[in-house]
Amino acid sequence: MENIKKYKWPVRILKALLFLFCFTLVQVVALRFINPPITPNVAWAWVESVIKHKPEKRPVYRWKRIEQISPHLRRAVIASEDQRFLTHNGFDLNEIEKAYNGFITEKKLRGASTISMQTARSVFLLSSRSAFRKLAEIYYTALIELFWNKRRILEMYLNTVDWGTGVTGAEAAAQKYFLKSAKTLTREEAALMTAILPNPHKWSAKNPSAYIRMRQTQIMQSMHMMPLL
Repeated sequence: MENIKKYKWPVRILKALLFLFCFTLVQVVALRFINPPITPNVAWAWVESVIKHKPEKRPVYRWKRIEQISPHLRRAVIASEDQRFLTHNGFDLNEIEKAYNGFITEKKLRGASTISMQTARSVFLLSSRSAFRKLAEIYYTALIELFWNKRRILEMYLNTVDWGTGVTGAEAAAQKYFLKSAKTLTREEAALMTAILPNPHKWSAKNPSAYIRMRQTQIMQSMHMMPLL
């Protein structure tokens, strides 16, 4: 009896891990074909707004097919966020090495997240800075790179990325910042919207600083070299 009890917990843990793997696999495969009706962060913000009785704080989330999003914005995002998007498998080793060397020499942390990693984060996970969240992000990144193509990953990214307080995705951001659909964004507007992505809660596309204008210019200079997905 003691030997049986001894092996119960390892078996339970293995079963839990197997269930978790199967569940996440079904999640990723299903979302290859189905557009997510909501994201974890949008759902959390809605719950908070209901609990606090603040309907004005409810986030805006409007899904658009990639064909309904300006080609300028598609190119701008790749130019700004992940220029090797088409050639890596979800993890940009060059950027990871740069981030590591920067930390070693200057003790400064810099981002090395790819579009795939940011997509995994926004589609499947709540915002946090925990080690568990980072491991889950890496896990989901590997899965979406395995089961989705790059066009689907970019479409998911454009629709689920955090574009400011209460604003999720390209359509909601275009409506907020330029009072127009994401489909009709100009080259300049697309670059400006993309320029604030690293910190959309601090930087503004409505009242851009000189630094954001500089970023906009840099993005516009690179956009024509980016692929159109």
